[in-house]
Amino acid sequence: MAFGTNIRTWFEGSWHEGDVAVMRAADHGIWQGSSVFDGARMFDGLVPDLEAHCARVNRSAEALMITPTMSAEDMVGIAREGLRRYGKGAAVYVRPMYWALHGSDLGVAPRAGATGFALCLEEVAMPAPAAGTTLTTTQFRRPVLSDNVCNAKAGCLYPNNARMLVEAQRKGFGNALVQDAMGNVAESATANVFMVKDGVVFTPIANGTFLSGITRARHIANLRADGTEVHEAVLTLGDFRDADEVFLSGNFAKVTPVTAFDDISYQHGPVTRRVRELYWDWAASRPL
Repeated sequence: MAFGTNIRTWFEGSWHEGDVAVMRAADHGIWQGSSVFDGARMFDGLVPDLEAHCARVNRSAEALMITPTMSAEDMVGIAREGLRRYGKGAAVYVRPMYWALHGSDLGVAPRAGATGFALCLEEVAMPAPAAGTTLTTTQFRRPVLSDNVCNAKAGCLYPNNARMLVEAQRKGFGNALVQDAMGNVAESATANVFMVKDGVVFTPIANGTFLSGITRARHIANLRADGTEVHEAVLTLGDFRDADEVFLSGNFAKVTPVTAFDDISYQHGPVTRRVRELYWDWAASRPL
């Protein structure tokens, strides 16, 4: 099942209409899980941080021992070429992907230099500015680098995220507030997380258990430039229960207000609204 509609796929040197097949049954990526991806967004004729997302997919590939075969600059050029085929005002998800084709020795480790690549564009609407979500706790935790590839945006990490999300939804909530192995808050099941207390913004310190997102970094920089105090810190569930505002940060929606954490309600407050305004203003200075 595709994520969006109006799909175009760049594969083996050319564009193809639709959700085309790119993997074979014996590809290492399909039976050993050696795949990575990244995501950028086009909206309002803007593609903010496209270069950063393309550069990160190469770093993710290297972390998973997959040989990158495309420069970030080439990926950006391919993406921009494909995006020009969409109508004015289209909201499009941009996803470059690598996977290993062959294994070495016993087949477990990916073979160096044997890499598949595709770039997929899918039309997916941006959530409404006021569209929020709710959070609850989850029994599942973020892994650490010693037992998983936390330094990559790797497909093999997402079943754990899916367990968190499904557990939360079965409890009647939209997402999960996830702890690391030490019991401190790391992120949500799908995005980085921020909280606001007395006008000061806090976000979990990047400790290697989760990807410190590109959009997360952009929000921190924008807020500080706007005069807001921002701290990366060790945060507990109790800190979030005591917060005035909570919002999620990720490529898909950029800013998602959180309206409740278990039985605690939050306002869609002024800092959350300001974060979104700052991001859109910044993005508008970098058109396609």
